[in-house]
Amino acid sequence: MPKRKTTPQKRKNTRAASQRKKRGGWLASFHLSLPRWARWGGAVLVVSLYVWLFYYFFVSPYGFRWKALYGEVSCPAGYDIHGIDVSHHQGRIDWELLRNRATIDECPLRFVMIKATEGANRVDPCFEYNFQQAYEYGFTRGAYHYYSNLSSPRDQADFFLRQVELRKGDLPPVLDVEVKPQDKPLREFQRDVLEWLQIVEAHYHVKPILYTYYRFKLDYLNDTVFNQYPYWIAHYYVDSVAYRGPWKFWQHTDSGRLPGIKGEVDLDIYNGSYYDLRQLTIGSQETIGVDAYRD
Repeated sequence: MPKRKTTPQKRKNTRAASQRKKRGGWLASFHLSLPRWARWGGAVLVVSLYVWLFYYFFVSPYGFRWKALYGEVSCPAGYDIHGIDVSHHQGRIDWELLRNRATIDECPLRFVMIKATEGANRVDPCFEYNFQQAYEYGFTRGAYHYYSNLSSPRDQADFFLRQVELRKGDLPPVLDVEVKPQDKPLREFQRDVLEWLQIVEAHYHVKPILYTYYRFKLDYLNDTVFNQYPYWIAHYYVDSVAYRGPWKFWQHTDSGRLPGIKGEVDLDIYNGSYYDLRQLTIGSQETIGVDAYRD
């Protein structure tokens, strides 16, 4: 019988198969030698491991956030004094509805932090309305300034003091610091933040509250000079604060939903009793004269 001629295409396919076999080596041979049930079992094991790793690294640490996306916000256990912080992002708030129907973990809403100013020339468009309504509806209220790196700390402090009139019973002024300029040395940046705090403290004779998030505090404000100020920490989607220093307030989520507010709102807790919260307010300390804060 005459031999069949091998076409160039067949020779090419044979060489390709040989090369694939060599690349696979012993691992491919081992895989093919396994029974079918073992190959399927290995595949299931690999997929299961992948799912577990994904959950461990991407879901579990942010469990609060995943719940929040589906309308369920878990509040940290062991705290009874709850509050919120608001700005123009919340739009027009129905303060009567907020006062009468809003509860967090079956606890009443006790305090409201309100954005007042930013930089040296920006007033939050909802500040005046929100600040007055919070007072009329009996909330313990506070006003915060968002620190900008585009103007001097003195100009920003003076602007805040011109726009905001805190009264007896209000919480101390708040400085919100979240961004450090890349081109400014750390010590210089810290001196600027401290200057704002000292100017405002000299005006109200009370320590301002310092707000920032957990990592920013450790990276840029981790100096003992800032430990004298009440610390308001932002640390989301965890069931306990990892920061080991003293703190007064904890902003634990930005995904809260309450009657009277359309959309999401930041939820906060106070680290203490309601009596302690009231003792923190302006005019509660014995060293402050009542004439300094007239209604």
